[in-house]
Amino acid sequence: MLKQLQAICHILENGEDLVQATIIKHAGSTPRSVGSKMFIRRDGSSIGSIGGGLVEFEMQKLAREIFESGKARIEVVDLSGKDAATTDQMICGGRLEFLLEYLPGDPENSREMRRLVASLQGGGKGYLIKALDTKGGSVYHMERCLVRKDAVVLGEFSGPQSWLPLLTGEAAKKKCPAIVALEGRRFFVEPTFLPGTVYLFGAGHVSRPVADLASMVDFRTVVLDDREDFANGERFPKADQIIVIPSYEDVFRGLEIGPDSFLVIVTRGHLHDKTVLEQSLRTNAGYVGMIGSRRKQHLVYQELLGKGFTEDDLERVHNPIGLDILAETPEEIAVSIVAELIQVRAQIGH
Repeated sequence: MLKQLQAICHILENGEDLVQATIIKHAGSTPRSVGSKMFIRRDGSSIGSIGGGLVEFEMQKLAREIFESGKARIEVVDLSGKDAATTDQMICGGRLEFLLEYLPGDPENSREMRRLVASLQGGGKGYLIKALDTKGGSVYHMERCLVRKDAVVLGEFSGPQSWLPLLTGEAAKKKCPAIVALEGRRFFVEPTFLPGTVYLFGAGHVSRPVADLASMVDFRTVVLDDREDFANGERFPKADQIIVIPSYEDVFRGLEIGPDSFLVIVTRGHLHDKTVLEQSLRTNAGYVGMIGSRRKQHLVYQELLGKGFTEDDLERVHNPIGLDILAETPEEIAVSIVAELIQVRAQIGH
């Protein structure tokens, strides 16, 4: 998502217009979920995916009309009809509702998109609210604003300020983008933060491919190590943040750990692993994983049990880390770890 939005920023800043198609509602079996986006250029090419096949063809066709009118609209695509079934490409049988927006390549849209990118890059949490005042399928008036975690509102919102916590609260409760109806008006509310931050404790040979792969699937990645010659931008060009720590003691100082945090413990030795794991179990992280053999696990667990941790505490730990795909090389191990991170992220999201 972040890389996609960065590309969109460059396009808008170059003065090129776009049409943004976003899934705002779905029912039944559909290829993509609510919030999935596709940006369409005037030449018909696109960035992002909303399911491929018939769906994207329909959006590309409708985009031509949006470019002409300059007006937003809402469209429904039925994937259970005759046309869908005969394409051999889209047999899901569900129903998708799309918001199509015209994004002129002007300074205002560029600034708005840059604000969103800056929020994502900084790990800040917020919500993008779009007011959908519709008549039939046409959106005759639409406002957009970004509500930051500190309650600062960037953009246009003409409703009462008391509505904002109601709107953001509904999306927070569902943990995904949501349509919210409020006093006869309809709003589309999207969480605007990266879906999970991976904290890599240790900057060794396994961490490097984990950081690359995690970045590719839209995790924010933070690498922590006490060795500057390991924890640096040359070794981790795709990491969002690199922290050279004085030691693994009190390693969580200054970190915002929550249910969307994924702790991957891959330090250079089991003593450091134990130190980090002990601190990890005192957090409410959504995922805690530690690399190592069953023997190492037993030794570390026995020490932690002796310090007052319970079996239930240790049940939280994914160890051996990663899905069992018989991985051997650092790159294969990284695939297994990131696959497990994706799996847990999806479970948390639902």
